[in-house]
Amino acid sequence: MLPPDIKAIVAIALAEDVGGGDLTAALIPSERPAQATVVTREDAVLCGIPWFLEVYAQLDPAVSVQWDVADGDLVRSGQLLCRLTGPARSLLTGERTALNFLQTLSGTATLTRRYVEAVAGTHAAILDTRKTLPGLRQAQKYAVAKAGGRNHRMGLYDAFLIKENHIMAAGSIQAAVRLARSHAPDMSVEVEVEDLAELEEALEAGSDVVLLDNFDLPTMANAVVLNEGRAKLEASGNVSLEMVRAIAETGVDFISVGSLTKDLRAVDLSLRFQLS
Repeated sequence: MLPPDIKAIVAIALAEDVGGGDLTAALIPSERPAQATVVTREDAVLCGIPWFLEVYAQLDPAVSVQWDVADGDLVRSGQLLCRLTGPARSLLTGERTALNFLQTLSGTATLTRRYVEAVAGTHAAILDTRKTLPGLRQAQKYAVAKAGGRNHRMGLYDAFLIKENHIMAAGSIQAAVRLARSHAPDMSVEVEVEDLAELEEALEAGSDVVLLDNFDLPTMANAVVLNEGRAKLEASGNVSLEMVRAIAETGVDFISVGSLTKDLRAVDLSLRFQLS
């Protein structure tokens, strides 16, 4: 599903970039028509079309954009992505903001697809985290889903994730899970554990999901055996593209990867402008 905050996020981005007006674009006659194309300079998984379109919708409804691809598509270096026509001023004013959304979300989608492909054929699903760019959480999680990953909780409000400090404050894993169940019975309860003893305690407490924090591979495999399907198991902590396949092969259900949204590299895109 498309995030509901696209209009608001785009409005903020345009205000940040355009402010009181584009001084340089004002040098161009207002009636001058133009056209442009967007191409990718590298192989990537495309994402961010709704944000790109919203930039121009807010700037100038006279701008028309025709796409040859869709979000989630694999695109190749040199491939034409879309064509734009409209007033020259508007095309140039929106260029940077529109490309920022497209290249950033494509970066998230591209990295996600690499992780998803690395665990293909195993039982494990790739999850994102809350380690997102401020203001772009819903957008980045959309990009993860478009690339074949799955979304973890959106924020602090839609699932419990009981960590070490929560356990310490509650008194024990059992107590923390009991409090969570009484506070919001319909919410998923996940508990982070650091060893097999804590795993057993979390399972006995009735956790829905147990997060295995920085377990090595042999211990992770032992955790899967100990679990016996009682809860879903999530592996987390310093997951790399080189190691993710081995982690998946231990039999865990989920692998959360913070780098999908916090360490991304934007895809290299180019808008080529031409006066009509």
